[in-house]
Amino acid sequence: MIETYRARQIRGNGIIRTFRRQKPAVSTSELDPGALFFVLGRLHQGTCCDDVECSTGAHNMLTRRHFIQTTTALFSASVSSPLFAESWPTVSQKAAWDAQVTPPGYNAATSNPWGLHPRFLPQRVQANEGLVPGDIHVDAVAKYLYHIEAGGTAMRYGVAIGRGDLYEPGVYTIKRKVEWPHWTPTQSMIAREPEIYAQFEGGVEPGPENALGSRALYLFVGERDTYLRIHGTPFPRSIGTSASSGCVRMVMAHINDLYSNVEISSTAFLYSAAESVAARS
Repeated sequence: MIETYRARQIRGNGIIRTFRRQKPAVSTSELDPGALFFVLGRLHQGTCCDDVECSTGAHNMLTRRHFIQTTTALFSASVSSPLFAESWPTVSQKAAWDAQVTPPGYNAATSNPWGLHPRFLPQRVQANEGLVPGDIHVDAVAKYLYHIEAGGTAMRYGVAIGRGDLYEPGVYTIKRKVEWPHWTPTQSMIAREPEIYAQFEGGVEPGPENALGSRALYLFVGERDTYLRIHGTPFPRSIGTSASSGCVRMVMAHINDLYSNVEISSTAFLYSAAESVAARS
């Protein structure tokens, strides 16, 4: 069987793109309820950017009180004062953190201490002709990120996207890359959920517990920073769900692999549910 991935026309760019991979069709019995929409070709409202654990997946549902307590405990250790976060880790500190978030004997295709569904592990798939090497495509339905490679292939990763109407489909340019970035919640996040985010207004220092994780790719429209990121997450179990405040989340070990292969000025396509990559068997 041939599984076909089609990136539909987005914002009038007139480009129809298809990914094909030789593999047996995935049985619907293997997938969680959210993935079922992907296999059957049905559409549901995608949602997408990142901050803290807000997963809507059944296996990640938390009471609001537990969520607030968990969030506070997670980030409070990273905030040493009300001053703006401004320190940067040394090379040796970054290397130590990289080792901390990388499983022993790490193999991208098989290592899975996070308990992800196997389809969310990195895989190299065949890409159709005409795709631009270096471009990134995010499928809001299947929760996949594709990084197009030279030679007609693409690396596919499982991701989490924004929840509700926080997902922002569009065409973006990656204008900044940061290893072990700082994180500061946006003013809209603070206004929307002050009980969670107000305490982090001064910023959170880099580290494995930082909401942006180990790597971040910054998405721009022209010269405007959209505050959307493709980044690592300390909440790997959110992968495959609509969980964030708008960003695209990845397992830290996975984005560490992706990061070095992404060039500044690359294009990132974030598709809506209606425009997303659809699976045909």
